[in-house]
Amino acid sequence: MKILKILSAGLVLVLALVIWLAPIGPMPGFFIGGTEADVPDTWGDTSSIHEARLKVSGGLLPRVVIIWVVQVKGDLHVVGAKESGWVSMLSQGGPALLRMGGETYALQANEAKQDFELILQAYIDKYRADYPDIIDGFPSLEEAKATVAVFRLSRE
Repeated sequence: MKILKILSAGLVLVLALVIWLAPIGPMPGFFIGGTEADVPDTWGDTSSIHEARLKVSGGLLPRVVIIWVVQVKGDLHVVGAKESGWVSMLSQGGPALLRMGGETYALQANEAKQDFELILQAYIDKYRADYPDIIDGFPSLEEAKATVAVFRLSRE
């Protein structure tokens, strides 16, 4: 009985740590961290930023995911599979927090219908060199229209 209590306490502790530290890889989390910062007038060069954290709300609990980000025509964009949880939470657009480095920005996410192919191609071009296996698994631009959502992140 004592062993069961110790194991239960250990499991609760491990679970709490995972939730606190997440997102880890593909597992979403709840906390985005970073220091709140004003959204700049221009983003500057974001080509060296490979991963960001995106926090969306829309359900019982917020969701934080580690995501790739690309800049096209001065705006930041994120891409996700239409059936993923965070995409469904943003299906009608809405507020989002984006953490790049140590700074977190309050932004408005809206699905980008215009320039869809341009944005998706920029995304593919940015990440192909470092993640060729993942990029090779992407659908064609034509197939992506049915399976992929692109969101523009703009000032609120």
